[in-house]
Amino acid sequence: MESSSAPAPAASEDPSPSPSPSSGAKAQPAEDALPEVIPIVATGDLILDATFETSKRTLRSARRSLPRMPASAPVDPPARACTRLAFRVSLAVLRRQSAYFDRLLGDARFREGRAVGEALGRLADPSAAAAADLPWVAVQDDDEATLYARREVAFADLLRVLHGAGVSTQGAAVTMQYVTTLAVLADRFDCAAAVGRYVGGAAGLKFKWPVTNKRPLGGGGGRDEALGPVMSKSTENILRQKILVSWLLNQPGKFQDATRELIMNGSCRWSSFGEEEGDADAATATWWYLQDGLEEELQYRRHCILNTIGSVQRHFLALYASRGPEAQRQCKLGYDSSAACDSYQLGEMVKFLAHKRLLFLADFSPSSLDGLPDAALLPVDALLAALRQCPAYQVDKNHANCGLRTRLLPILDFVQALLSAHSVPLSRAAWKTNRQAAAWMPPPEEEVGKDRRAAAEDDPRPFCFTRSMAGDQRLRFENAMGADKFAREVFTATSWDWTAEDQGPDRVSTTPRFSWR
Repeated sequence: MESSSAPAPAASEDPSPSPSPSSGAKAQPAEDALPEVIPIVATGDLILDATFETSKRTLRSARRSLPRMPASAPVDPPARACTRLAFRVSLAVLRRQSAYFDRLLGDARFREGRAVGEALGRLADPSAAAAADLPWVAVQDDDEATLYARREVAFADLLRVLHGAGVSTQGAAVTMQYVTTLAVLADRFDCAAAVGRYVGGAAGLKFKWPVTNKRPLGGGGGRDEALGPVMSKSTENILRQKILVSWLLNQPGKFQDATRELIMNGSCRWSSFGEEEGDADAATATWWYLQDGLEEELQYRRHCILNTIGSVQRHFLALYASRGPEAQRQCKLGYDSSAACDSYQLGEMVKFLAHKRLLFLADFSPSSLDGLPDAALLPVDALLAALRQCPAYQVDKNHANCGLRTRLLPILDFVQALLSAHSVPLSRAAWKTNRQAAAWMPPPEEEVGKDRRAAAEDDPRPFCFTRSMAGDQRLRFENAMGADKFAREVFTATSWDWTAEDQGPDRVSTTPRFSWR
């Protein structure tokens, strides 16, 4: 959301503390130029003259989203490209609730503050004065950040909340788009604390947060095919709005749940193949690139989780495919172990992973890359569920437990337990107070220096899975003590060894950093 520029300060004014330009002082307008005045406070001593500009794209989208109503039903007036309304408010309340308006209207270094003070000084009783005699402050707003056609409704409700009144919109009319617009406006005018208390309060806005629904995709074999139901772009749009609203309005529980959903379900913005044609223009609202480093951190955490799960099948494919004098045979028949059993298990493993679309064989031809899927919307839960379907193949009745299944299931239980830790989603309090400690993503070079960043990236952090981890009873309980730090270390490791053997001499040096204690 961008607003009109305020008049330039005089040469004697200090422009450094100026708030973002979104308003300007006005002399009292002529009677015939007065817009409709909405009395937020009937005895208010200030008029906010607000102009809302809406793009043609947003207007078209608003018309398409209108429900079909009977001819006798009342119809709201259509949204317009430019709407001008005036709101009568209390200057004292506005300054107390909004740090933005407190600086703009209470500081004599700003033209608006001086004009309002001079106008009120000329009035004996501002509460009884006519609207045309009160000081007017212009506010201009566009739909760039919200893509919402009726922002004048949200702005009026914002002012009502600041003055201790309820919003005019309630019940089924309260949509996620409306609440998001209310939160963005509260952030712009630096009054998110007051709006957050109202939205999250028991006696405040009666709003039911929408549930994230997924849609099943058909088996067309295209790049967008997934293992199971995935989010549509409209569903992701709502999920991202939930993250933005809970971030701006201090809703930590909702924020943690929504960030976990986005990490586990993915985003069409995180595609390895780039955005589809036309998507870049559609996803321009502010929630499609989350602020304050949230977008990068969420994407990085998902990549870490997918890399960890992908390392499991890479590990066992490499074990069964290894040859040479130093290669260890994986057949468990004892003294009569068979290389043919390993070859059989390798073939069945490849067949299973390829059938479940967990492994894709590409050759040197460029056309083979067209068959590779996009994992941007691959649900992590569906990925783990597909891996659990690995059958117990046997080359004959004597070769029991030689295959992947008996070794894979304890690992999947271990990873599933780590995914329930509180460190996987973002904590709003931790991200606000100590972002560097809470982030999985390494800090940029400008914060730690180029040499220290390179040293940190070159530091090996291997993880070795052991039988003691597989049988740890604490993994049976969600959010077990120490699981948060442990999960972060496992998912951000530089390499993974999933052979569940006891710690040997060559593994002792790598395991202490991955301790629960």
